[in-house]
Amino acid sequence: MTESRPARKQIHLAAHFPGVNSTTVWADPRSGSQIDFSSFEHLARTAERGLFDFFFLAEGLRLREHAGRVHDLDVVGRPESITVLNALAAVTDRLGLAATVNATFNEPYELARRLASLDHLSGGRAAWNVVTSSDAFTGENFRRGGFLDRADRYTRAAEALATVRELWDSWPAGGERRRFAHDGPQFRIEGEVTVERPPQGHPVVIQAGDSAEGREFAASAADVIFSRHSEPEAGRAFYADVKGRLARYGRRPEELKILPAVTYVLGDTEAEARERAALISRQQVSPQNAILTLEQVWGRDLSAYDPDGPFPEIDPDPDSTLVQGRVRVADPFAVAARWRALSEAKGLSIRETVIEATGRHSFVGTPASVAAALEEHVATEAADGFILVPHLTPGGLDDFVDRVVPLLQERGVFRTEYTGTTLRSHLGLPAPVWKAGTP
Repeated sequence: MTESRPARKQIHLAAHFPGVNSTTVWADPRSGSQIDFSSFEHLARTAERGLFDFFFLAEGLRLREHAGRVHDLDVVGRPESITVLNALAAVTDRLGLAATVNATFNEPYELARRLASLDHLSGGRAAWNVVTSSDAFTGENFRRGGFLDRADRYTRAAEALATVRELWDSWPAGGERRRFAHDGPQFRIEGEVTVERPPQGHPVVIQAGDSAEGREFAASAADVIFSRHSEPEAGRAFYADVKGRLARYGRRPEELKILPAVTYVLGDTEAEARERAALISRQQVSPQNAILTLEQVWGRDLSAYDPDGPFPEIDPDPDSTLVQGRVRVADPFAVAARWRALSEAKGLSIRETVIEATGRHSFVGTPASVAAALEEHVATEAADGFILVPHLTPGGLDDFVDRVVPLLQERGVFRTEYTGTTLRSHLGLPAPVWKAGTP
């Protein structure tokens, strides 16, 4: 009699459209448009061919500025995410479609309608990545302006999400619509929703905050966390912390998926992969970008410094407005000290230090070694899966789908076909409990 082996923990995969940021290698001749629909379509179709859970879009509500000028990486802008995903719903069949939409500058009624519409048009594949902002610079584009204090952003986001869910529940599937009424500190609204309850009941909710407030918000209300903790030790600590918060909200660990953003570089040999990764890093962090990155931490004009020279002796300016529309690091003095120490310990220039300190390549190696590392990461509870951020648009995911996904399938840790039609089914999430609206 043979003993049955325990089932291997399954890996969840998603794809992030790289967009206008320093991950993208613009100089590569294969780098394409960030706006043409064909770019979005290619990456989404590749993700679906790879049987990924969902396709993920970020959001930009204002072009970032650096020293009073539009930041170089923002000159192409960003199309509105739900509009793009509605179009992708027509050219994909099973792939989840996740939109980043700001809860600070959008109202619950419109959010409920737009996301329910995407869920209907896609047959139950919509997701909402809930983000917040306390940035007055971005707020200038909106009637509300930048009045929202940083301490209030999660207060508003939590009520916005709860209100949106109330609106989705106000028209039960297959039933007669009901009036809704919400009276709270942030919103006081009533009326009738014009769109039937979404096919998923509630579209999947993603959250990306890493602060104590963000972790608590995710534990109480999110289905997926878009995590930044891609290193194993940090990933396991984050995983244990957030999953440990779920019980007080009556939730089980499997009801929240933690998916860090990761990058990868493949090679036929380990040495080739490392060489490619080093080249890509130098393309991502050009001499100009090295100084710009340093300025984002220091908050000072450092254009007179040589990117191949030593670090500036001056300290950061914590009250700087040099950079607008980008979240500054919480403690610039600590980051500056850490980077300076790294530079001195290894004899690195500004550019070399920035490359090492901001390295984006989470998994580097042959397809076999990358597949093994991904499985180990999930098996040791550093994550439930990964959101892949390729460095090329739109073909940056092709080699992963062609060379790594088959190996994950051979290992028995990734699906060989879609078994459901909704994003909730892909993620193994329970159906939301319907809470009747106000009659």
